Amino acid sequence: MTIRVLLADDEALLRMAFTTVLDAQPDMRTVGGAADGDEAVRLARQLRPDVVLMDVRMPGTDGIEATRRIVRVSPQSRVLILTTFDLDEYAFAGLRAGASGFLLKNVRPEELLTGIRDVAAGDAVVSPRITRRLLENFAAHIPGDGGRRRDERLRLLTTRERQVLVQVARGLSNAEIAGVLHLAEATVKSHLGRILQKLQLRDRVQAVVFAYESRLVHPD
Repeated sequence: MTIRVLLADDEALLRMAFTTVLDAQPDMRTVGGAADGDEAVRLARQLRPDVVLMDVRMPGTDGIEATRRIVRVSPQSRVLILTTFDLDEYAFAGLRAGASGFLLKNVRPEELLTGIRDVAAGDAVVSPRITRRLLENFAAHIPGDGGRRRDERLRLLTTRERQVLVQVARGLSNAEIAGVLHLAEATVKSHLGRILQKLQLRDRVQAVVFAYESRLVHPD
């Protein structure tokens, strides 16, 4: 299947460069380009792309707010945020807004292409360095009222599902979780699917954010 990608970046030359790289792949096609957040939302609603490559800083509506709107108007579209700004608040805000991934623009082309494919397949993509700092710097400072709200939702999970969610929040892959919990990898995948369904979460990234917000896991 061809992955349909929408580009959102205020730099025309960068959009052109990304288009050249993506359209050279046999399984990808660029379906549109937006120069600001409002245009990105409009095109996402109109084109229903599989993946939106989203810049953070754009004129008018920024990439964070555009992400928040896109996941509402085009739920099937996954947002992968790309930025030159290696700042924790952007990562945290983007993931909470509903982004499925966050990468820096200086990643190697092969890493970007892998990230797009992973996000399109429903996986989460976050730079390990950003993930580590995200948890260290922000998880301990999430407002307590949010944790109390979400504690009630934890009751929907079985003991095994909680165990799986803890390992997901620690950054383990399905194969690694299977090894830790002595389960088949397919069983872990089934548990994760039920977790996302019960908690009404989009993907693995939101599961990680939920686990920290609900105090199921802590940075230490």
